[in-house]
Amino acid sequence: QVQLVESGGGLVQTGGSLRLHCAVAETLFMGSTMAWWREAPGKERELVASISWGRTTNYAPPVKGRFTISRDNTEHTVDLQMNDLKPEDTGVYLCNRLHYGRTPWGQGTQVTVSS
Repeated sequence: QVQLVESGGGLVQTGGSLRLHCAVAETLFMGSTMAWWREAPGKERELVASISWGRTTNYAPPVKGRFTISRDNTEHTVDLQMNDLKPEDTGVYLCNRLHYGRTPWGQGTQVTVSS
């Protein structure tokens, strides 16, 4: 059973914007703090942003002020609005619970920012 489906990635120029979307299985989503991570070539998975059930948000310093995480508690979705993109934002973006434990990861969505 697919539990996390990410979409919305693409190729953009420096300074551009993208909006990522994650559809989450209800059993994972309800009451959970959700988060977006990214994986860049040669680097470890990095936590980008998180949002609690009550919509308290936290951001990694490199993206603070440029990215906005949001959630729809009725539709069981989590979005990531990314503005002023930089080449160092390039990577595969994945969503999951913040405390994902053994939850399988989705395929992710590729974001490529050209200079």
